[in-house]
Amino acid sequence: MSVFNFGVFILLFVFSTAVGRDVEKTEFYKAFSSTSEVSIDAMLTKLGTETESSLTHAYQGALYMKKAEFVKGVGGKVKTFKKGAHLLENEIKKNPDNAEYRFLRLAIQEHAPKILHYDKNLDEDKTAVTNGFTKFNASLKSVVTNYAKDSKILKESSLH
Repeated sequence: MSVFNFGVFILLFVFSTAVGRDVEKTEFYKAFSSTSEVSIDAMLTKLGTETESSLTHAYQGALYMKKAEFVKGVGGKVKTFKKGAHLLENEIKKNPDNAEYRFLRLAIQEHAPKILHYDKNLDEDKTAVTNGFTKFNASLKSVVTNYAKDSKILKESSLH
């Protein structure tokens, strides 16, 4: 294999991997915005088969918190929510500048039942998302923009 062919192979591999991640992101956000426990469970199962990473942990955390609304009994709901919060919060602590993780937390905080008191970071997350918006890829920009259309916290006009 010539150096040129090897270089083309590497570029194609990197490009196809990047495209694959966008598809994963699209699939994740479809499940995350869903009101279907089946969709959430399917994505959790899929993420469980992926190589562990900061991103898979953050996604799993957000999905567990969302899944809590489907769990029967208050104790089960709280346990599931806390499991997700632990995963997401750990990733935010490790990656405080990751605006996507902040967006996930903002979306959960905005819709979490008040009794959970999971709303302490709304302003800082809003700031992180608006400041990081220009660095998002096109699919994530679309998700955030669509979210902002109905959000009481994040406004479309604040996205740069």
